[in-house]
Amino acid sequence: MDIRFDDRVAIVTGAGTGLGRSHALGLAARGAKVVVNDLGVSTDGQGRSSDAAEAVAEEIRAAGGEAFAHGADVASEAEVADMVAKTMDTWGRIDILVNNAGILRDKTFGKMTMDDFRKVVDVHLIGSANCTHVCWPIFRAQGYGRVVLTSSGSGLYGNFGQANYGAAKAAMMGLMNVLHLEGAREDIRVNCLAPTAATRMTESLMPPEALELLAPETITPGLLYLVSEDAPSRVIMSAGAGCFAQTRVYETDGILLQGDEITPENVAAQMDQMQNAINQQELTDAFSQTKKYARKAAEARGLSLPWGE
Repeated sequence: MDIRFDDRVAIVTGAGTGLGRSHALGLAARGAKVVVNDLGVSTDGQGRSSDAAEAVAEEIRAAGGEAFAHGADVASEAEVADMVAKTMDTWGRIDILVNNAGILRDKTFGKMTMDDFRKVVDVHLIGSANCTHVCWPIFRAQGYGRVVLTSSGSGLYGNFGQANYGAAKAAMMGLMNVLHLEGAREDIRVNCLAPTAATRMTESLMPPEALELLAPETITPGLLYLVSEDAPSRVIMSAGAGCFAQTRVYETDGILLQGDEITPENVAAQMDQMQNAINQQELTDAFSQTKKYARKAAEARGLSLPWGE
């Protein structure tokens, strides 16, 4: 069955260029009404212009779709609130939020200023939280919402010179995990997209042949699935060049030390066993880990705890 977004309303941040533009056009092509958000800054967050967002909105309208542009700075609660209010005034609902806006201020950590660290975290992490927080009560009242947070291999795996960007992108996983739990009852599904794409933020880092392969349009189909009616929740989808994969965090079965055995020397001596992947598992919330550890310790003492699996 075709994935469609007829009668759905979507906000896409950072949608004036690159991935955001591709996502906005992809949603509109399948029937969504789209708010094209872009502050119109340079890749390091300087300046401000509505031209890029207006151009994408006009492109959607010229193709027969419905769209308007909004230049909210996602790091500003007041500007995000204005964008959401205008969306509700125009279409009366919001179904999809794609948190895509971002900037880069790359430098090795020793040379990076804390202003540059904070600015990148403000746009990526606080910006995503701002937009999601303002939309959250609308999603809850509707009993429906689809949210995508944009992560990155730099956050999941690390990248030299990107401590600020990597920290913000890693935080998306934690935000997703909690919002997935809190939104499940109202059918609010929250996922992460971790793209590697040829955009103005990456074009200087890749050879021309790679840039052609890594076009944003090769990633957007994954995004469209993550915000569809039958979307999963709590999935980290990594994507690039038409490749799609799921990134998961596993915890090994680990070791148990008791009594006088609980020393740093014994931890060091059993590192190989601690890292053994046999019986590793994906935990679904923080209390699952707590129960795992307490259960192991209780079983070693012949005790049973008053909770199930």
